[in-house]
Amino acid sequence: MTEESPGAAEVVDSVIGALADPTRRQLLDLLAERGEATATTLAAHLPVSRQAVVEHLAVLDAAGLVTGGRVGREVRYAVRPAALDVTARWMASLASEWVRLLARIKPLAETAEQEADPSADPD
Repeated sequence: MTEESPGAAEVVDSVIGALADPTRRQLLDLLAERGEATATTLAAHLPVSRQAVVEHLAVLDAAGLVTGGRVGREVRYAVRPAALDVTARWMASLASEWVRLLARIKPLAETAEQEADPSADPD
C-alpha cells in the first residue's frame, strides 16, 4: 500500500471485498441516487428479497460504505463516502505509479525496437 494513514489498507480491503458483489454495487448506486432509503424501498428495485438486501447492507455497513439510522420503525440507510474516498485515493496512487513505471519503460522499449528493426519509425 502506498503512503496512507494507518488502517487505510484494512479500509481498502474491506471496501474492495464489499464492492466485489454486483448487488452491493447496485445498492450503493441506488443509495447515492436517493440520498437515503429503507431496505424495503431498495428491495423494490432489485431482483432479491428484502432480507437479502438487509444482509448486503450489513456487509456495506461493516465496510464503512453505508450507515443505517432508525427513524420511527424504519431503518434508513445512506452512503458514507469516507471509505470510498480512501479507496479512490489508493487507486489513484496505484494508477499514478503504473504511469510512472510505464513512462520509464517506454524509451527502453522504443530503443530495443529500433535496434531490432532500424527501418522502423519511432512515431
